[in-house]
Amino acid sequence: MIKAGILGGSGYGGSELLRILLFHPGVELKLVTANQHAGKRVDSVHPNLARLTDLKFETAPDPRELGELDCVFLALPHGQAMQVVPALPGSVKVIDLSGDFRLDDAEVFKQFYGFEHTAMKEQRGFVYGLTEVNRNQIKEATRIANPGCFATALELGLYPFVASGLATGKIIADLKTGSSGSGAKAAANTHHPKRANSFYAYKTFKHQHQPEVEQLLASVNREWPSQSSIVFQAHSIPVVRGIFASIYISPAEPMTRERVGGLLNEFYRDEFFIRLVDGSPDINWVKNTNFVDIGWAASGDTVIVFVAIDNLVKGAAGQAVQNMNLMFGIGERTGLVLAGGNP
Repeated sequence: MIKAGILGGSGYGGSELLRILLFHPGVELKLVTANQHAGKRVDSVHPNLARLTDLKFETAPDPRELGELDCVFLALPHGQAMQVVPALPGSVKVIDLSGDFRLDDAEVFKQFYGFEHTAMKEQRGFVYGLTEVNRNQIKEATRIANPGCFATALELGLYPFVASGLATGKIIADLKTGSSGSGAKAAANTHHPKRANSFYAYKTFKHQHQPEVEQLLASVNREWPSQSSIVFQAHSIPVVRGIFASIYISPAEPMTRERVGGLLNEFYRDEFFIRLVDGSPDINWVKNTNFVDIGWAASGDTVIVFVAIDNLVKGAAGQAVQNMNLMFGIGERTGLVLAGGNP
C-alpha cells in the first residue's frame, strides 16, 4: 500500500483527491491537513464523504517529519508549495497541484504569478505532469508539477498538431470554465448573484496557464515557438464544473476532417482517458471523470479542435492520481475508472 498524505485537504482539489484516493485499492491515506479545520472530521467539511471515512483534518506538520509517507499531494494555494518542498525528505514522492513548479523560468513565473519564486533549485527536479505526453519521464520522477486545468485541455488539443509540425501561424484558444475553478473560498467573482447568469472574459493576455502551455509545446517541437503563437482567452460560464476549449488552428497545409481525425487517432488511439467524439464534446459527459473528450471540424485552411474535461478531475486531482500510479509502477487507470452521469 502507498502511504499517502494530502496537504491542503479542505479545498475543491483536496476534496477530489479524497474522493478518489479513499477508494484507490493501492493507497492508504495517513494524513489530511487543513489548518483552519484541524480536529474536525473530514466529512464535516466534505459532506459528500459522510459514512465513507473517519479521517480528521490535522494541522500541517513540519515537512521534515513526513518521512514515513511514500507520497504527498500538495493541494495548497500558489506560493505555499515552494515553502514546503525544500524541507521534504528526499524519500517522499511529491505531486504538486499548484503552479509553483510548472515553469522553469523565474522571471516568467514572477510576470504571471506576481511574486518571486524562492525554490528554483528544487524546481529543476520537477517533471511536468501531462501524463499522455510525458509518461516516460513521470515513471522515473520523484517530483511532479501537475498541469493547470486550462493548460491540460489546451495542450492535449494542440499536441498532435505541434508535434507533427502542422500548427503554424496564430492559434486562437477560446477557453471556458465553471465557477469551481475559482476555488472553495468565497469571493466576489464566485458569489451566486454574480456568477449564476453571467458570461465574461477575464485575465486577457495574462493568464498564468499560457506560459506552461507554450513551454510544454516547445518541448515537443523546438521549432514551434518561431512558427506560431497563441492568443489565450479564458471565460467564465454559468456552470459549476467543466472546461470547454475551442481551439482554432491554421495548419501548415489544408486538412480535411478525415485527415484531422486520422492525426488525432494516430496520437491518442491507445490512450484510455482520451475519447475522440463525433462532432462536439459536452462537458456533461466528462463531469466527475478523468476523461478528455475531443472533437474536431475542418474547412480548408482552418481546423477547430474542441476539448471537454472536468477541471477538478483530469484538470487537477484525477491527473495527479494518474501520475502517482505511474510513479509507483501500478496500473495507470487504477482508482480512476469513473463513470459520468447521464443526464
